[in-house]
Amino acid sequence: MAERVTAQMVAERAGVSQSAVSRVFTPGASASPRTAEKVRKAAAELGYRPNILARAMVSGRSRIIGLVVAYLENLFYPEVLERLSSALQAQGYHILVFLTSQTEKDADEIVEEVLAYQVDGIVLASVSLSSDLASRCQAAGVPVLLFNRSQDISGLNAVTSDNVGGGRKVGEFLLAGGHDRIGYIAGWEGASTQRDREAGFRQALDAAGRELFCRDVGDFDSERSFAAARRMFSRPESERPDAVFVAGDHMALIVMDVLRFELGLSVPGDVSVVGYDDVPSASWLAYQLTTVRQPADLMVEKSVTALLKAIERPDSAIPKHEVVGAELILRSSARLPEGWKR
Repeated sequence: MAERVTAQMVAERAGVSQSAVSRVFTPGASASPRTAEKVRKAAAELGYRPNILARAMVSGRSRIIGLVVAYLENLFYPEVLERLSSALQAQGYHILVFLTSQTEKDADEIVEEVLAYQVDGIVLASVSLSSDLASRCQAAGVPVLLFNRSQDISGLNAVTSDNVGGGRKVGEFLLAGGHDRIGYIAGWEGASTQRDREAGFRQALDAAGRELFCRDVGDFDSERSFAAARRMFSRPESERPDAVFVAGDHMALIVMDVLRFELGLSVPGDVSVVGYDDVPSASWLAYQLTTVRQPADLMVEKSVTALLKAIERPDSAIPKHEVVGAELILRSSARLPEGWKR
């Protein structure tokens, strides 16, 4: 077995102290350009790699953030993951990604595992956390941030788009378009994002004295979304919606495929379809999906700011739920109300 290269060996090769080697490989630490050049040259020649976990045991900081996500099937999350990773790397932090289901029990088990990696913070994307485990994270000094999800648990930061406002905009838009039979396909009903989007949507209908024509559940899942679309639209014309709000773009694109290619219906001639997220494929010529845009860049920026403040200045960090505005993006999958412009 090859001999393990140590920081002391690098220091001797570079002609510097071991503490100088440590500073060169510690993000944010001070080292002169000349020293850094000598140390990195010696490290490359010896094949040295710093032991991040060992350094964490000494310093109490790993500069690792645990990201727990329920599913990457929704194209909003791979996009966010890339942006979040880049933003944290720019601040000297790195991400460990853990996949789980949407249930609180499974998420708790994964978060317990994440804590064993001595992470400095945890981001939960589309995942809920029990109040008991949230308290344990707080007791361990590990701040938790909820991304695109909120919970009524004290001590947690959360960043979401304005899901209620976004849902309300969709309802007002479809009503202005003169639709008589408006349906809704829900996401996972345990998610605050799903509940808030539907609440805002129903507020708009209620304000106009209208009732939801029909409702089904796609669970933010491909197969369930196919099934929900087939149930909702495989009916005589008078019994099916002439417009549908779908709680996420991933599901909405599936609904469009079912309508056009399985049932032979025209979008938006027979049915207007509106989604939520504005994932990259929503703007493709094959879909041109009208949707509510979640501003991923701004949500990531606010998440990184809040999380790093909680890590680096815990005494001054007051956890809060930040809500980012959501814009209705008009494309050709839904009938345009008279006087509106894309």
